[in-house]
Amino acid sequence: MADPTPVFDDLDEESGEVDALVASLAPERWALATPAPGWTLAHQIAHLAWTDRSALVAVTDEAGFRALVDKALADPGGFVDEGAAEGAALPPAALLARWREGRAALARALREVPSGTRIPWYGPPMAAPTMATARLMETWAHGLDIADALGARHRPTGRLRHVARLGVRTRDHAFVAHGLTPPAEPFRVELTGPDGASWTHGPEDAAQRVTGPALDFCLLTTQRAHRADLALTATGPDADRWLDLAQSFAGPPGAGRPPRGTAGEPR
Repeated sequence: MADPTPVFDDLDEESGEVDALVASLAPERWALATPAPGWTLAHQIAHLAWTDRSALVAVTDEAGFRALVDKALADPGGFVDEGAAEGAALPPAALLARWREGRAALARALREVPSGTRIPWYGPPMAAPTMATARLMETWAHGLDIADALGARHRPTGRLRHVARLGVRTRDHAFVAHGLTPPAEPFRVELTGPDGASWTHGPEDAAQRVTGPALDFCLLTTQRAHRADLALTATGPDADRWLDLAQSFAGPPGAGRPPRGTAGEPR
C-alpha cells in the first residue's frame, strides 16, 4: 500500500504558501477583486476556510455533515457563495485565524482516519488521502486567484502531481456532470512536470490520449484557464471532448474561464 503521508505533507506546504500571500497584507487589501466575479481576496480565503470546516465535519461528524448536505441541496446554486460571503464579512485577522485553525484541525483529523474508511462528501465518498488531494487542489486553484489579484507569482511545484492525478481520476465525473455517458475505454495521459519529469497515467497502448505540460492540465481541470490558452493535445474524439468538459471538483459543471482577452471570468 502506498504511503499516504506525502499528500498530507504537501497539503500543509501548499496551504502555507497561500497563507504567505496574504499574511502580511494591510486590511484594506483584502478587498481586492480576484478573477472570480464578485469575490475579493477575503472571499477566496473564506471559501477555503469554509470548505476545510465542511471537510472536518465530514471526517468527524457524519450526522452533522448530512445536515450540511441538506442545506446545500436546498440552495444548490448559492450555498458556496453564501459560505464565502459569511467569512468575508469578518475582519481579515479573524478570518485568517479561522482558516489557520480549521485547516490545522482538518490536517490532524485526516491523518487519524483509519485506512479504508470512506469519508462522505458533496460528491462521491472518498478515502482520507483523496480528501487531502481534493483540498490541495482547491487550495492551489484559489491560491492562483489570490496571486493573480496581487500581481504575484504562485510558482508550480511537484505538488501538482496530486492535482494532475485528481484531474485524471475525475474524467468520468466530468462527463456525468454534463449529462454524458463516460467513455468505456481508458485514456493515456502523458504530462511534463515543472521539473521536466514525465507523469503518466493509463495504459501505454491506449488509442486516445492527452499530452502536454502538467501545469496546463491542472489549470484546465481546475478551470483556471481556457483550453485555447493551453498547450494540451488530445488524440481521439472522446479525449478531445474531455478537454472541453474537464473539472476536478465536485458538483455541477463550472462555467470555466473565457479565453484571454475576453470579458467576464466566472469561477
